[in-house]
Amino acid sequence: MAELLITGGAGFIGSHTCLVLLEAGHRLVILDNFSNSSAIASKRVAELAGVAAQERMLVLEGDIRNSNDLDRAFNSMENGIAAVVHFAGLKAVHESVQLPLKYWDVNVAGSRCLLEAMQRHNCRTIVFSSSATLYGYPEQIPIPETTRVQPINPYGQSKAAVEQLLDDLACSEPGWRIARLRYFNPVGAHSSGCIGEDPKGIPNNLFPFVSQVAVGRRAELQVFGADWPTPDGSGVRDYIHVMDLAEGHRAALEVLQREEPQLLTLNLGSGKGHSVLEVVQAFEKASGQPVPYSINQRRAGDAACSVADPRLAAERLGWYTQRSLSDMCRDSWNWQKANPQGYSQKQQ
Repeated sequence: MAELLITGGAGFIGSHTCLVLLEAGHRLVILDNFSNSSAIASKRVAELAGVAAQERMLVLEGDIRNSNDLDRAFNSMENGIAAVVHFAGLKAVHESVQLPLKYWDVNVAGSRCLLEAMQRHNCRTIVFSSSATLYGYPEQIPIPETTRVQPINPYGQSKAAVEQLLDDLACSEPGWRIARLRYFNPVGAHSSGCIGEDPKGIPNNLFPFVSQVAVGRRAELQVFGADWPTPDGSGVRDYIHVMDLAEGHRAALEVLQREEPQLLTLNLGSGKGHSVLEVVQAFEKASGQPVPYSINQRRAGDAACSVADPRLAAERLGWYTQRSLSDMCRDSWNWQKANPQGYSQKQQ
């Protein structure tokens, strides 16, 4: 058991990871400003974890760019914070193109403030939420970690910048234990349907948009491009169930804690690609609801195919995905059906 700080722990991936870490016996301090998340998510995590685990979880409202908020979080545990799992940040590719200063401020400057706080409080272990977006137009499929980092939008640039900062820090100061986890496309929800993905405004990602069409919140899905060089013409992506992803964080943290200081860079993906139209068909089967869609022109910055080579994660962490596309669709639908307006429903 360890005392952990989880930044952005009320968000989609953060909330599911908090549940997995509580079930593993850890004590958690969750720091979140709730700009793109909900305090209800943390409340439900506590309910799912059970009464005993609730005593090992503290939720603080605060911003990683604020040194006072960070110090308050680090000082909240009597024995200090042993490690950080860093989710806090902005993640919408197209928004980042419109608001690059905001993304560099939150994602890069915020991470710098966090790392400075870790130095002040003598904490040298961090698991960083990175992204496969930094591969840009991949040079090979599946994509190994050795693929060139060449992001094509401000969001990807911000993730690459934080990765470089972590690299520089590890080289400059011995003793750092760092894992940079490059996610592919996290989807799904906890099987209970109690916690899931609840984006603010119009979803930027496929699964929440499909879910909202199926539940009647939106009229149709826009499919961007049907002329890609893929089997059915729609884009192919590597989707990973959020619970598999959460378990990958637990495994990475355990490796950092038991091994010598290191800088570990890993893809977290399934190694399997599914097209947009394949996802639509699978979701219709899981939900029993139609998902109408229209074909639109390709979006600038999209790639035909992005699929992980996850072999290094399997080798280093003993981790691999266990949940299928049908599991992802079923759990996404269970969440959406039980929470048609997300966490904002009045009865909550």
